[in-house]
Amino acid sequence: MGKIILHIDFDSFFASVEQQDNLKFRNKPLGVTATNGRTCIIASSREAKKIGIKTGLRTYEAFKICPSLNLVPANFIKYLEISKIFLAICKNFSPFIELFSIDEVFMDVTQTVHLFGGTYKMIEKIKKEIKEKIGECITVSAGISCNRLLSKLASGINKPDGVFEITKSNLEEVYARSNLTDVCGIGERIKLRLNKIGIHTLLELREANLLLLISEFGNCEGHFLKNIGLGQDSDSLNSFSVVPSVRSVGRNYCLPRNEYDRKIVLQNIYELCEEVCLKLRRLNKKARTVGFYLSGNISLHGRKTYRGYFDTGKEMFDLLTNLAHLNKFKYVRQIRVMVSGLDDKDNAPLSLFDSGKKDMLISAIDKINDRFGDHTIRNGFLLYADELTTVPNGYMADRYERSKLALENV
Repeated sequence: MGKIILHIDFDSFFASVEQQDNLKFRNKPLGVTATNGRTCIIASSREAKKIGIKTGLRTYEAFKICPSLNLVPANFIKYLEISKIFLAICKNFSPFIELFSIDEVFMDVTQTVHLFGGTYKMIEKIKKEIKEKIGECITVSAGISCNRLLSKLASGINKPDGVFEITKSNLEEVYARSNLTDVCGIGERIKLRLNKIGIHTLLELREANLLLLISEFGNCEGHFLKNIGLGQDSDSLNSFSVVPSVRSVGRNYCLPRNEYDRKIVLQNIYELCEEVCLKLRRLNKKARTVGFYLSGNISLHGRKTYRGYFDTGKEMFDLLTNLAHLNKFKYVRQIRVMVSGLDDKDNAPLSLFDSGKKDMLISAIDKINDRFGDHTIRNGFLLYADELTTVPNGYMADRYERSKLALENV
């Protein structure tokens, strides 16, 4: 018997939790807003989605669509507690679980499905336990297939509260009616690059020449995209007890207001670089590639790979500010910084001018901040800067950290 992989995904998770907690929000359009004061929708209820209120919409735009829209600030601590209950339920059905985000898991049920009367019966039982232990407003959609790639695609086909299975016999039909970006791993930028080389559908990606993909995306990404076209993925799940291989680290931050002060923008970029590089050091990694995305009166993005490796906020900040062209902006609304091209710190070549003193200093600062709290020691450039309101984004920063948080005390 082949693998049976489930993808269980909450429907409108944040909004559904708020509707469960408050009767006045039930069966009504609801938008969940960022907690840092930014007036944008970060999640919407099913009722809101039906009338066009989607994630990323500004609140004034949402009120034009629905003047009676209810708004509530996000409560990530509450969502995390629900996620813990959800995970505990899933562990009753299989020991092989990969927590993909705060509201979705992959489950390998190959060895346990017979204990529950088959795949569909198992999913029915999971849904019943969720309603009993979490609430009647909370629903999930489930995808069934032979690997993670296809089970995640399947879970989005019959939302909300649906079930769908992708098999060898219906894969071509599913690919024919799915968009490139419906598949996990293909975002808008990858889609545009695929379009440039004549690939507009998943079926065209299946037939694409591997060498063409490698010439455009490189060896690793080229093979990855070809496997997507073929519907292939690794059979093994990344168990929550194992740290997954990290290929990049990034931070995204929406400023509390449109920021016209260039120094404040730079301070925010510096703080985000510090957070990214702290994560790098905790992973015992160094990076060679930096990237950014800035949005305000205009949008700008870029990336560059350097010959040397780095793992400190100042190094990353210096590289980014040489790349970002901030003088083009009147104001900045959103900042994203990221690093890739990672290698284990022990494998990264040392600079001829590196005496080791810098690593000793950074290690000492990390220990002090770990003991007494973040921002105990800060770079002088940040001396009078406000601390970023990064808790909500921090919970969603990367898959491993989300998994660790949700698994505490489960």
